[in-house]
Amino acid sequence: MKELVEFLAKSLVDNPDDVRVHTYEREQATVIELDVPEAELGKVIGRQGRTARAMRTILSAAGQKARRRYILDIVD
Repeated sequence: MKELVEFLAKSLVDNPDDVRVHTYEREQATVIELDVPEAELGKVIGRQGRTARAMRTILSAAGQKARRRYILDIVD
């Protein structure tokens, strides 16, 4: 899932080398932290959060197939 989020984020921004993705485990879920520069934050979040919501929907669907819950946290 980390690679999926990284691919999506790098496709959206102008400088893909600045995108960082970290994961860590919680009790019931895996948290995926997406770290992008502040200048690129708007491209990742999208208008009214539509792009971020779409990325979370994709993670949710992929997580159901893997029987695991994933949480996307966008860090500025």
